[in-house]
Amino acid sequence: MTLEIFERDKDETLNRRLTIWLCRLVGLALFGMGLLYWSRLIGVFDGALWRFDLMPVWWRVAAPVLAVLYPVAGAGMWMTASWGSVIWILVAACEGVMRVGFPQLYGADPLTVGLHVFGLALFATLRTVAFVERRRRLTGPK
Repeated sequence: MTLEIFERDKDETLNRRLTIWLCRLVGLALFGMGLLYWSRLIGVFDGALWRFDLMPVWWRVAAPVLAVLYPVAGAGMWMTASWGSVIWILVAACEGVMRVGFPQLYGADPLTVGLHVFGLALFATLRTVAFVERRRRLTGPK
C-alpha cells in the first residue's frame, strides 16, 4: 500500500515539475515576444513596420495590444498563476486571427501560431493528467 502511494506521489510530482518548467519556459518566450513588439513600437530598427508612426492602421491597433498582452502573459506564466494561461490563450487567439485569418495584412507566420498551438496543447495535456491524478487520489483505491 505504501509503495503504491509513493508511486502516485512521484508521478504527481513529476507532472507538477513538468508543468512548472513548461510555464517558466513559455513565460520567458512570451516576455521575449513582448519585448520584440515593444521594440517595434518605439522604432529600434529601421523598416516600414518597425516604427509606430510608419505602420498601417491595422498594425497600429494590433502591435500595442500584443505589446501589452505578451509580457503580462509571460509574467503570469512565470508565476504559474491561473490567469497567465488565460492571457496566453487570448494572445494565441489574437496571433491566430491575425496570422491565419488575415495573412495579406499581417503576414503569415505559421511558426509563431504553431508554437502557440503546440505549447497550449502540451499545457492542456499536463493539466488534464493532473486533474485525472487528483480525481483518482480523491476517489481512493477500489
